[in-house]
Amino acid sequence: MLILDAHPGYISWQEHERIDACLRESAKTLGFERQVPREGPALLQGRCVCGLCGSRMHVRYNTHRKGELITNYVCEGRGRLFGDPQCQSILGTKIDAAVSELLVAAVTPLALELSLAVQQEISARIDEADRLRHRQVERAQYEAGHARQRYMQVDSSNRLVADSLEANWNTKLRELAEAQENYQHQRAGDRLIVDEPQRQRIMALATDFPTVWRNPSTPQRERKRMLALLIEDVTLIKQREITAQVRFRGGATTTLTLPRPLTAQQQRATHAEVRQEIDTLLDEYTDAQVASILNQRGLRTGAGDVFDPAGVQWVRFSAKFKSLKQRLLEAGMLTGKQIYAKLGVGRSTLARWRVQQRIKARICNDHGEWLYWPPQELSTSGTPSTHDSVGTSTAGGAV
Repeated sequence: MLILDAHPGYISWQEHERIDACLRESAKTLGFERQVPREGPALLQGRCVCGLCGSRMHVRYNTHRKGELITNYVCEGRGRLFGDPQCQSILGTKIDAAVSELLVAAVTPLALELSLAVQQEISARIDEADRLRHRQVERAQYEAGHARQRYMQVDSSNRLVADSLEANWNTKLRELAEAQENYQHQRAGDRLIVDEPQRQRIMALATDFPTVWRNPSTPQRERKRMLALLIEDVTLIKQREITAQVRFRGGATTTLTLPRPLTAQQQRATHAEVRQEIDTLLDEYTDAQVASILNQRGLRTGAGDVFDPAGVQWVRFSAKFKSLKQRLLEAGMLTGKQIYAKLGVGRSTLARWRVQQRIKARICNDHGEWLYWPPQELSTSGTPSTHDSVGTSTAGGAV
């Protein structure tokens, strides 16, 4: 039993109910309860439902290397109940963006006009139902008046009949009171008529809402509160694609299909166009030279950094590109040891021939290693023939 104001309280009953409601809203998500909106970037905080087990999904934040918070929607329903692994974990960045665009597209003049037209139709039906309920009140009034008239006309000496008629009168009076109370309660709850000033304010939302929503100074907590006025929940399923079923207030639903988010490795991978450019440049340049050329052209790695020799080397390794040395060896050039054995000369002699431009050679990597084209004919003196003598290369390539 609850008896209000039986004793003086420290706070009023209304204040107690307000505090109790605040505590329930501030509690963490349990079952189908929602979290109070916070300042975090998760737009669908407390409104994501797992499409696999039906549990509410939690929000987890990961710190990006640039200092930004990355949203993840995680379901631990089976883990909390049965100790199973989590159902699914979904990156929420693209989902939040898609839902934001859906909200902005939903609050348009055409959609608001349609909503107002539906509201007017509902008001017309409410008026018809109000007339039917009023007839029930009139019928109860008639029956109560008829029971009173029968009781007043009975002979007072006939106590059994008088008691029966009095009891019937009291019953009709209670039915009348219940009908009147029900009529007033329904009438107060059904009065949803929108007057012209309210209609103008509603139509102004078509321009005010997108402006406020996209304003960078609008706190994320306020966006979550605006979203709560329009969306009931969002059911997420991660398969080959991400399926998000958005349920609006009032029961309308919309299904969004999004591609699965890229993994961290895929996000940091060098773009295909840049990899193709690296493959082309490796025909003539070393890793360091390729990195310098890419930076001059304004190209960047998948992580947005400038290229260095190690970065180009990693792209070569991951894409299985051949280095400049491997390409030159496949083209027929020889290493220093191979050319020593072929010509029968020492290192100093070969270096002198290279300086004198009597043999064709070029640097093949960033360590200063030389490769040589083998001479086709040998002169009687053991030196390459004249038509095979060409200039040596510099670090930039063959001369």
